[in-house]
Amino acid sequence: MRKIWVAVAVVATMGAAGAVWAQRDPAYAAARSAGQVGEQPDGYLGVVGAASAELRALVSKINIQRKSAYTQQAAASGATVDQFAFTSGCNLIAQTAPGEKYQAPGGAWRTRGAGAPERDPRCV
Repeated sequence: MRKIWVAVAVVATMGAAGAVWAQRDPAYAAARSAGQVGEQPDGYLGVVGAASAELRALVSKINIQRKSAYTQQAAASGATVDQFAFTSGCNLIAQTAPGEKYQAPGGAWRTRGAGAPERDPRCV
């Protein structure tokens, strides 16, 4: 089991980095810097507070793309989609920049400070 998690972590790090940069269109970047969206521990993007229909559609589109990437990478690594998504969530939260939003393990939205973000204890 440990081997699967290590393999998932390595693949998630490589795959998530490419997926994140592909999503950095101007509307996404603006919403992220405004604190309207943030990374969730489950590997998907979340809406922080109330949002317009356009922002919800953008988040949905990004999450569909992420699920597709997670599904492909999970199949290639022998992990489940949920395992792969969770590991990606750990990595995406760790990669947030100061000022960006992320969801803490308890479900509260936090703004990343200068230190490390609070992540699920299962994150490696």
